Amino acid sequence: MKAVVAIDSFKGSMTSMQAGNAAKRGILAAHPEAEVVVCPVADGGEGTTDALIEGLGGEKIELAVSGPLGDVVKAYYGWLPERKTAVMEMASAAGITLVKKKDPLRASTRGVGEMIADALARGCRDFIIGIGGSATNDGGIGMLKALGYTFTDENGADVGEGAQALGRVERICADQRTPLLEGVRFQIACDVTNPLCGENGATYIFGPQKGVTEEQKQPIDEAMRHYAKVAEQYFRCSTAKAAGAGAAGGLGFAFLTFLSGTLIPGVTLVLEVTGLEKELQDADFAVTGEGRLDAQSVMGKAPVGVAKLAKKYGVKTIAFAGSVARDAGCCNASGIDAFFPIVRGVTTLEAAMETETAEQNMAAAAEQVFRLLTIASRLN
Repeated sequence: MKAVVAIDSFKGSMTSMQAGNAAKRGILAAHPEAEVVVCPVADGGEGTTDALIEGLGGEKIELAVSGPLGDVVKAYYGWLPERKTAVMEMASAAGITLVKKKDPLRASTRGVGEMIADALARGCRDFIIGIGGSATNDGGIGMLKALGYTFTDENGADVGEGAQALGRVERICADQRTPLLEGVRFQIACDVTNPLCGENGATYIFGPQKGVTEEQKQPIDEAMRHYAKVAEQYFRCSTAKAAGAGAAGGLGFAFLTFLSGTLIPGVTLVLEVTGLEKELQDADFAVTGEGRLDAQSVMGKAPVGVAKLAKKYGVKTIAFAGSVARDAGCCNASGIDAFFPIVRGVTTLEAAMETETAEQNMAAAAEQVFRLLTIASRLN
């Protein structure tokens, strides 16, 4: 019997690999002869970098970069030297949690570009970047300036950074763009489909959570539209209406237009990087899960992503969770054949979330489920 384990992190309790290895111990306790493969998994959002660093044996690179409002912040990314790949979350350098007072007119993605530049200097040829949780609405201008692009106004002066710079852009120049970008691939974990501009775009939909007021929406959106028009004339392409262009305050547009990036659903991208599909091809069971299974689990979350990939090869999928909501039944219709909570008795949330306790509960639950599966296979 072969089981492939790919469990998302139980936030605040177990990492993806801790949860996966705990399940592996339980499976082997029930079926010592089993082949159990543990793969890291995440949905492209918070925790993705950590999951891939740990699961793929990467190195954590820490560095000081420009924060959203220009102050210095400590950021980090994952470096996989054998693959010449960097795994990043833009929120590490330009996330909304890094600002005490929201200021969308000033907030810049420069720090993201500084992280990219650092990885390029190490020889990176392939980037995997999650772009959720941004504090910015600058169309990626800050990031691009850190990579050598220049943006000037009608008088040839630098336009500055942040959303306040968008309407001033009249000329774009790539003469000083770092040559290290040549031939580099950018794969962007993006689960939103919003275009860059308009009532469903970056400013109107995501701007308010970054501090954009009702009065600012229209002028900032018009400035963003102007910036996009100048960029599209320069590159002779049209990407402002592309699905995901409005992600992270227009950072999706910057990757598409300036860096020839590809926007990919987060779970799909992570599962591809980890090689999960190859392992599932000859598997008997897929084991997945997350901290809480509920109706939202079917909306681009990791467990359902694993289940859908497993179904491609006729592999049965079992999921474990710290808690299971009443509406979690929809997970069955989305490919998870059976799911189980791991908490073994009445307890406090704090006690249940202790890493050692959670690992023990995961191992125990996996053991009992696979004991049952072993019995069922003998009956057949």
